[in-house]
Amino acid sequence: MNKNKIIYSLLCAWLFVNSAYAQKKYDSYKGLLMTGYQGWFNAPSDGAGRGWYHYKKGGEGFKPGSTSVDFWPDTKEYTKRYQTAFSHKDGSPAYTFSSYDYSTVNLHFKWMKEYGIDGAFMQRFVSEIKGESGRKHFDKVLDNALKSAAEYDRSIVVMYDLSGMKSGDEKLLLADLDRLDKTYDFAKRQKAPTYLFHNGKPLVSIWGIGFNDDRAYGLPDAEKLIDGLRARGYSIMIGVPTYWRELKSDTESNPKLHELIKKCDVLLPWFVGRYKEESYEAFAAKLIPGDIAWCKANGIDYVPLCFPGFSWENLKGESSAYIDRNAGKFLWKQLAGGIGYGAEMLYVAMFDEIDEGTAIFKTARRSEVPRNGDGKFEGIEDNLDNDYYLWLTGEAGKMLRKERVFTKEIPSRKK
Repeated sequence: MNKNKIIYSLLCAWLFVNSAYAQKKYDSYKGLLMTGYQGWFNAPSDGAGRGWYHYKKGGEGFKPGSTSVDFWPDTKEYTKRYQTAFSHKDGSPAYTFSSYDYSTVNLHFKWMKEYGIDGAFMQRFVSEIKGESGRKHFDKVLDNALKSAAEYDRSIVVMYDLSGMKSGDEKLLLADLDRLDKTYDFAKRQKAPTYLFHNGKPLVSIWGIGFNDDRAYGLPDAEKLIDGLRARGYSIMIGVPTYWRELKSDTESNPKLHELIKKCDVLLPWFVGRYKEESYEAFAAKLIPGDIAWCKANGIDYVPLCFPGFSWENLKGESSAYIDRNAGKFLWKQLAGGIGYGAEMLYVAMFDEIDEGTAIFKTARRSEVPRNGDGKFEGIEDNLDNDYYLWLTGEAGKMLRKERVFTKEIPSRKK
């Protein structure tokens, strides 16, 4: 047997063993703490041709006084970094990352493993994949993530964000998924060995169904999408508004929504921005137990969303919404709350979202952020380590898996 055949045989054996292991570990969302992954940040010289995408503010560019991000990444561990027009208080240039780079995504999945986060829902925005530039970018990010997830034994799911979709675009989404499946063959778990299954089938998430904010698509389009996914053999996680069960507030009043939910396998209500720390307990007590009971009665699994805080002053303006992190206490209250109410799985929004200040990955402290002209960057609390929110999220994962005692009190980090 020549050298190439030996290498090929060893590779096949590795794929078989890894696939069998993943099928046992990632056969269900139950028992897992997953995070959302935006992956939409670009730099001018990263090869994507998208400029400072999701860093710049409209046509004003990416420079002091003009940016869409409120948090600044801690880039000390990144292989590739990009110099910006911003500078620190000592005059040194400030650097950031691109999601297009394999080394960036690989580092993020390395952190997931180090801190005990089970994996990521990889966002694919319908409004982005309509065009060649967006499709090329998110294809590259997903490919990087699938390879990194396999390397670090993290679970991974394709998640479609329907924001910006129009009636008829459900055909585009299904065609996109068909194209991805032709490349990765999710059901066989050879090219994507850690892809998450649920109820015996590969899981796909579709977010943005039932909102009453005048979207250019409706429940009939959503039904075609759900039926198309079911016909293709997928398990479905559906992302819905907060008040989906009562069909009020942020939810359209059409009871057809409940019919669509019953066709799916996992339900994810959107909670970002719906409460602050002081109002969470009353909010959760009123909604989550009833949501879980409804889902159990209808054979659907329920996953509560948790987020560390919120800030988009640079994106939306000074009077925009702000939710204080309170040194992790706000996030822990939600994580413990969901588990305490009986949730069997958790979704944390988001891993890398510095636009809206919901990122849990390593970011700069308030005293470390660059200068921003007349504006400011928020930053995490100065008394915390840059990796604190990764660590705290990992501790909740342990609690979910019963690897540590359940407690409503935020854990103390000892070094």
